[in-house]
Amino acid sequence: MVLDYSLYLVTDSTPAVLGKKKIEDVVQAAVYGGATIVQYREKHGETANMIKTAEGLRAICHESNTPLIINDRVDVALAVKAQGVHLGQTDMSTFPKTSLYQVEMLKYSQEITVARQLLGPEAIIGATVSSIDEAVTAIEAGADYLGIGTVYATATKDDTKVILGPTGVRDILDAISVLENKKVPTIAIGGINAKNIQRVMFKSQAGSKRLDGVAVVSAIVAADDAKAAAQELRELVNKSPGFFKEQANQTKEVNELLGRVNAVIREVGLQKPLCHNMTNLVVQNFAANVALAIGSSPIMANNGDEASELAALGGSLVVNMGSVTPEAIMNYERAAQAYNSCDRPVLFDPVGAGATKLRRGAVRRMLANCYFEVLKGNENEIRVLLGDVSTQQKGVDSSASTSSDLDKATLARDLAAREHGVVVLTGETDYLSDGKRTYAVKNGHEYLGRITGTGCTLGTTIAACLAAHREDKLLATLSAMLMFEVASERAAIRLDVKGPGTFVPAFIDELYEVAQLARKSDGGWSSWLASAKVEEITLRKADEMKRVLENAGK
Repeated sequence: MVLDYSLYLVTDSTPAVLGKKKIEDVVQAAVYGGATIVQYREKHGETANMIKTAEGLRAICHESNTPLIINDRVDVALAVKAQGVHLGQTDMSTFPKTSLYQVEMLKYSQEITVARQLLGPEAIIGATVSSIDEAVTAIEAGADYLGIGTVYATATKDDTKVILGPTGVRDILDAISVLENKKVPTIAIGGINAKNIQRVMFKSQAGSKRLDGVAVVSAIVAADDAKAAAQELRELVNKSPGFFKEQANQTKEVNELLGRVNAVIREVGLQKPLCHNMTNLVVQNFAANVALAIGSSPIMANNGDEASELAALGGSLVVNMGSVTPEAIMNYERAAQAYNSCDRPVLFDPVGAGATKLRRGAVRRMLANCYFEVLKGNENEIRVLLGDVSTQQKGVDSSASTSSDLDKATLARDLAAREHGVVVLTGETDYLSDGKRTYAVKNGHEYLGRITGTGCTLGTTIAACLAAHREDKLLATLSAMLMFEVASERAAIRLDVKGPGTFVPAFIDELYEVAQLARKSDGGWSSWLASAKVEEITLRKADEMKRVLENAGK
């Protein structure tokens, strides 16, 4: 029997969540609204009362042919002839991987085996997992599906010690996707609601392996209208997220890309898109002048409560993570989510991501809760985004790199593929990738590193091009990079430029001039592009490289 796991309802009878409603009424409304499976969870109830409630839920679910699963209690499942049981477990993250850990894993495996023996071969047995080891153990023991979590912290489960986020879910999916003949459905659980359900489904995808659904608690049980809540969630879980548009059949040839750069820049001038910058006071004036020079319309606004109205104007957002106060992070998150909701592009620059524990935490939170079309950073910052906890920055600058050009290109490619966006790894040579196409861009001038705010204002330039050109994110980003970096080269050789101080006004002039040349070309080729230094880089596929490294270690 093929089950639909797309909207898996977990009940909660605590007054803080259920309120004065009856659990039976909530479940009936939810299945009418589209809940595909119901799990009855009651942690502290007496057995007789649990059986009585479960019998009522079984009757409700039977009417709509919706499977009823009982949480942990095999005896209750047997008593009411429920379709199955879901087995949780002691959080094992606190155990080191010693004999005690192995004992706990063995006990969990045995629980699944015993449940199968008692309930029979047709019963549905689910298992909660929060690590790769736990997932593999549950699958080997015969679990029919996995509940992966906790994704986000939640008030409905107070014994949670592991918060996975979508990235952690993806790591588990990636690991179990290679298990031969062990393809089991997966759902994510923990803090999932209408605001984040699509991000969880989208950002947890590992190659061709994706979640089969989500489990929700408060999003339905605490709702005033459980039927409407279930309808909304069911629609969202089955719908492609508006903030991500698949971009297929894009050109890889460098000359073809360069031949389209002027058309992108021309669109910026024609549309004059809003470029919303969330950045520090030191950079705001410079960023506004750069935006105006290229034809965009800038606004500097760090209050996330404004973002919904600004996003509706059709522009783009740049989040430069300068300040990491709780208020600042909350505003970044609100703004990015507002632009995601309006299907508008967001660029994230994780300034100094590896400098402190607080900044690393802020980066994890932003990646878990928002979608970014472009991630831009130096090598250290990109490593932190990929999850490298050993990276340590002294400030916003990247330390001297010992990585090869191929290593840097691979970093950009891997992050872009994981986040389903475009990555710009900045340095003496910049690396640009969308996960499928990867390029080295060797333009720019050393003066860009001698003045404050050039990294932020490159972000402004990229965001303006993203807002104007929605068909190819990588092309839009490349167009902005070339406009910005070629302008810096043109400015640096001017006779009136004596150093970084005189470079700034000359750079803004040249940016304006390059933008004008692009527009006068009517979208075709123009002389300034002769300075472009762009090279395509061919990399091994990520899964092929993984196998190579594994074989090398044997």
